[in-house]
Amino acid sequence: MKTWMRDHGLLVTNAALFVVFFAGMVISGVYSYNEDQLAHGQPPVSLLEYLGRGEFMEATFENWESEFLQMGMYVVLTAYLFQRGSSESKLPGEQEPQDEDPREHRTRPDAPWPVRRGGWVLKIYEHSLSSLFFLLFLLSVAFHAIGGSKAYNEEQLVHGEQTVSALEYVGTSRFWFESFQNWQSEFMVIALMIGASVYLRERGSVESKPVAMPHSSTDT
Repeated sequence: MKTWMRDHGLLVTNAALFVVFFAGMVISGVYSYNEDQLAHGQPPVSLLEYLGRGEFMEATFENWESEFLQMGMYVVLTAYLFQRGSSESKLPGEQEPQDEDPREHRTRPDAPWPVRRGGWVLKIYEHSLSSLFFLLFLLSVAFHAIGGSKAYNEEQLVHGEQTVSALEYVGTSRFWFESFQNWQSEFMVIALMIGASVYLRERGSVESKPVAMPHSSTDT
């Protein structure tokens, strides 16, 4: 068990932190929502009822979509673009292991099954990481629109205004404001990480170059 935890500690720790913070978001969210309900003379809701409310869906998925977009774009952009001196970049002008044609390794017994299978299966597998993130991004956008339209319609009804469908909600400025306010922050952090890793270090981290390595060197 000790060896297994050592080998999977990064994934397990991040998954555990997600569960803790997500639970904190749900609990604090239902309390905040009920405070607002009581302030407007409305009855409070249970935790399970809150999970089905538009406010919760909107807040959750508008954040998730930005994370999936960030990672999907980062996976793709780092395949084609470079930043000399950054630990987040491949070596400019050099052939990297990630660029090797997997078809040259079809006979390796330890190669992933899609590599040994070849054909269209391998073609999909070659871009499966970015495809996963973009699929999750699109699903999150859809649930953001569904949850956002529910929350929006509740407000519209209170003010005697006309309701909208989820698709119509995507055409509102509110939907795009919610999206852009998250998207911009994700790419700001990525740009900062790429630039900062040229000059700053974190000893022991794979996200950093060795502490004594020159700023101009891209090799990690």
